[in-house]
Amino acid sequence: MIDCLGRMHLTGLMAATGLIFLATNPVQAQQLDSASVIAKVDAAVKARVDHIASYTVTEHYAVYRGKDETHPAAEMTVRTEYRKETGKQYTILSESGSGLILNHVLTVILDREKEINLPGIREHAWLTSANYEMKLKPGGAQRLDGRDCIALAISPRHKSPNLIEGTLWVDASDGSIVHLEGATSQSPSIFTGPSQVMRQYVNVSGYGMATHAKAVSDSFLLGRTVVTIDYLDYQIQIVQ
Repeated sequence: MIDCLGRMHLTGLMAATGLIFLATNPVQAQQLDSASVIAKVDAAVKARVDHIASYTVTEHYAVYRGKDETHPAAEMTVRTEYRKETGKQYTILSESGSGLILNHVLTVILDREKEINLPGIREHAWLTSANYEMKLKPGGAQRLDGRDCIALAISPRHKSPNLIEGTLWVDASDGSIVHLEGATSQSPSIFTGPSQVMRQYVNVSGYGMATHAKAVSDSFLLGRTVVTIDYLDYQIQIVQ
């Protein structure tokens, strides 16, 4: 946010999303090599970029105000079409709730996502060592979402509302992205303020694709705001 909307302790997000870590194996910790792990991450991102020609996905957005995360103040469902040569296009399927939030939060998010996914721009938002300083976190391999994962501390090499300062969990076997948590390095907009974000990924057709995202922010206009995004029904075209 995805790329989106602030301040909330990481421990709270971890508890809310059900992160469970198993005891660390000391031998695994000794065997991990930072350079090789980062190389795997870069290779996984490159493979995804090189081989996904296009995809469509249904995205459901919900915005909550204050402490109420049960009754959304606004909702929007969109059909997203991504093409490697042109970027993203959105078709709004349904929307309801506050016009202020629909126009100044959700529409802004879609416009920003469309912009940052243009060829020549999207490369600067990829989760790679070109855009982030990455450092292996202590603890060795951990079990997360049913997968053996390695945690990396990530810090953007430049400030952008699309780049995250925090922790990236990747699959220990292939470096594909599993989970991301942290804070945006720059406020997305005057309406949302700085954001604490979380994104979960699943393996779709062999590549890591976002399945759920959450952003928490605080601003003078909207107060505490939570945005969630659920990604459904991926249809992916692969090229070799």
